[in-house]
Amino acid sequence: MPFGQKLRAGGGTIDFDKVYEDLIKPSIEAADLEPLRADEEVAGGIIHKPMYERLMLCEYAVADLTSANANVFYELGVRHAVRPASTVTLFAKDSGQLPFDLAPLRAIPYPIGSEGKPINTREYQAKITQLLREARKNTTDSPIYQMVEGFPDIQRLKTDVFRDRVTYSTQIKQNLTQARKKGLNAIRLIEQTLSPIEDAEAGVVIDLFLSYRSIKSWDDMIQLVQKMAKPLAETVMVQEQLGLALNRADQSDEAEQVLVDLITKRGPSSETYGILGRVYKDRWNSAIASGNELGAKGFLNRAIDSYLKGFETDWRDAYPGINAVTLMEIGEPSDPRKEKLIPVIAYAVERRIAQGQADYWDFAILLELAVLANNTKAALNALVDTLAHIREPWESETTANNIHLIYEARKKRSEDTAWISDIETELLKKI
Repeated sequence: MPFGQKLRAGGGTIDFDKVYEDLIKPSIEAADLEPLRADEEVAGGIIHKPMYERLMLCEYAVADLTSANANVFYELGVRHAVRPASTVTLFAKDSGQLPFDLAPLRAIPYPIGSEGKPINTREYQAKITQLLREARKNTTDSPIYQMVEGFPDIQRLKTDVFRDRVTYSTQIKQNLTQARKKGLNAIRLIEQTLSPIEDAEAGVVIDLFLSYRSIKSWDDMIQLVQKMAKPLAETVMVQEQLGLALNRADQSDEAEQVLVDLITKRGPSSETYGILGRVYKDRWNSAIASGNELGAKGFLNRAIDSYLKGFETDWRDAYPGINAVTLMEIGEPSDPRKEKLIPVIAYAVERRIAQGQADYWDFAILLELAVLANNTKAALNALVDTLAHIREPWESETTANNIHLIYEARKKRSEDTAWISDIETELLKKI
């Protein structure tokens, strides 16, 4: 099922966390079953192995088909392909029609109130519970098994294996959370327990990978990619983060090559172009520091171009957009294209916040937009939210660097910059 708040057809939102807590979970418990909601284990094309095991081996499954979520449909397809029975489907009323291929399913339509939460929950809990109890009769509900005679059945497999996998992965992730607080050596000790890395759970390896990122141990990130199973190492997310790590480890040429190859092989994405933009942005900084003004201008243009391509690939991702306009601001003269881009970036961020999907970067982008607009009051308000949402020190460092660029550009123009410097200082305190 989807997670968090999502837009619904015709306007408004649906709070899927409340759908789970108020409707689905009580229904499962009433059927004397144990509810187990999978965390979001899909990142950059990596599907965590325990999620597959849950889909294929758990005795019963409930799928919410509301909003035509592509991930949910994919997961339902996996489930129907390997399990002939015991899959219960539901969807929110008045939130768009089910696709043609799914319309014949015996799906339960449940009502959503004006606040985006399920209503009449007791009535619909009873319906879901009844279907779960009927599922014990092992009546075929998969369209594949209904239509294709002799289709393979996974019932012969041990159905308790996924529980051990889930428990193992959860424990390792908890250990990594604690290790990140203790530092590099603690994370390296956990890596040793996972050896050989190529045989470890994909989700655990990724958590280890990002744990090194959280403490800015770029060399360990690079080395870990070399130890990963090849299919995992070649995923988009791993290659993007490898490019980031190489760049931070002063291997700019290697970083550029990884990212350009990724775009060639897998197509453009806002994240890939955003990281490539950072590569050129750092080269611009280096050229400035060495007095190479002509070379600096070329790298600045390439950085802006990469960030723009990233934003144009997916306008919902405001991160490359804000980097583009920030670099446009510091050009001599200032690039007028930024005036058209800023409202689009602001709208993208506002929609994410309204949908309950905001993270650190959304509030940091609002902060940069306020600084660009010379709106001191809005900037201070955004700074409070930004500081409250910091997850890892390198995040505030990145924002502080962008704020500093604006500060330097306006200082050259003899504009009031003291308040901008104060914002930069507050961000740097969190590193």
